[in-house]
Amino acid sequence: MKHVIVSGGSKGLGLGIVKSLLQNGYHVSTCSRTKTNAMTELEDIYSCFQWFPCQIGDAQQTADFVKSACEWAQDVPLWAVINNAGVAKEGVLASFPNLESDDLLQVNLNGALYLAREVLRVFLRQNSAGRIVNISSIIGTRGYTGLAAYSASKAGLDGLTRALARENGRRNITVNSIAPGYLDTEMSSTLSDNKRQQIIRRTPMHRLGSVDDITPAVTFLLSDGAAFITGQTITIDGGITN
Repeated sequence: MKHVIVSGGSKGLGLGIVKSLLQNGYHVSTCSRTKTNAMTELEDIYSCFQWFPCQIGDAQQTADFVKSACEWAQDVPLWAVINNAGVAKEGVLASFPNLESDDLLQVNLNGALYLAREVLRVFLRQNSAGRIVNISSIIGTRGYTGLAAYSASKAGLDGLTRALARENGRRNITVNSIAPGYLDTEMSSTLSDNKRQQIIRRTPMHRLGSVDDITPAVTFLLSDGAAFITGQTITIDGGITN
């Protein structure tokens, strides 16, 4: 049995990742700002699942979350963390409020850094191997009009991935990013129909991605078959960035 921590697992891609991991036999703990009905339902179904309140981006709350999650899992060793929590806010940079950009960077980048740091400390105490998977985005490598702050946060996350892979490889701790393309989730629900159709036309697979397109890559990176893969950003976007 292995324990996996997932940030932002209450909805969207994070919820899909949580469900996939539970179906694959992992103990899973997750956090979000508020508890959704999906979290309550999963707690009722799975004794190996637990939700915790946490504001990702707050260093103390993140430390408390990891401590509580590991205490809940008890004798099940921590194996991996999935840095999934994130926010997306749109607006050209010249008129983008400081408060909005600060919040976005705090959650998307600093939040992932804080959580990775706490999990690495657990790995060191356990003297064990482990996996870190950061959920990035194609926006981090390609950019997009109106998403400068979001792009910066995801590019930073990919940089964090490469640096942590070098720092921790000798301890058999792998660190990788998954960069999804445009997914049909709540985060893309604000797209106008015209923009949505434009993205679909530009995508060789002629559709938006789904949560089910991403979760197999996450479970693979946690498997024994991915033991020699580290420092990589794996793009899953239907070919739109080709």
